[in-house]
Amino acid sequence: MAFGTEELRVLRRALALALHPGPAPARDVQDCLRLAESVDEATREGARLRAFLLADLARYRAALPGTAAGYLTLLEEALGAGHHPVPDDMTALRALRGNPVAAALLDRCLTLAEQDVRERLARHSVPASRTGVRTRLTALPGGKPAERPAGDPATRPAPQNPRRDRPVPTPGEVFPPRRKPAAPPANPESPPRQLAAV
Repeated sequence: MAFGTEELRVLRRALALALHPGPAPARDVQDCLRLAESVDEATREGARLRAFLLADLARYRAALPGTAAGYLTLLEEALGAGHHPVPDDMTALRALRGNPVAAALLDRCLTLAEQDVRERLARHSVPASRTGVRTRLTALPGGKPAERPAGDPATRPAPQNPRRDRPVPTPGEVFPPRRKPAAPPANPESPPRQLAAV
């Protein structure tokens, strides 16, 4: 969007009023309002032109490969206007990869798609400090632990484990002695022994 000399004068005056608020002449206020209306209208017109351009692009893409030259020209114009390539654009460019213009546009679209993915991941990732999760490092035995700020919860003393006050159990307590196996039951087929009377 380009501004003319008169529009730039109004814009400078509007910025001066924003930086140093105070009473403004009615003429300056009217000029600022007219400039704002012109910018809004230019923005709406730009959105309409972009919608027409994307509609033409979709029509040329649907008629490929016979419309390759027109499609590539429109795609390059759309990318310059801020269009982000869609999967259908990638598929069409891969099919036209033999064309040098299509190959160059494919590389450009792949770069844009990679940037979009990185931006989405950056927006959805939550910093560790906001989730309250902190990485705690412990020193090896004999090493010096890292110093932490006074308000860090990791500096609070850990509760004493009551089990450590007990003595270490002996192997006999952990592994009780094995009992001798019980005597096998008497054979039911053998006749019972008679005890001799004394």
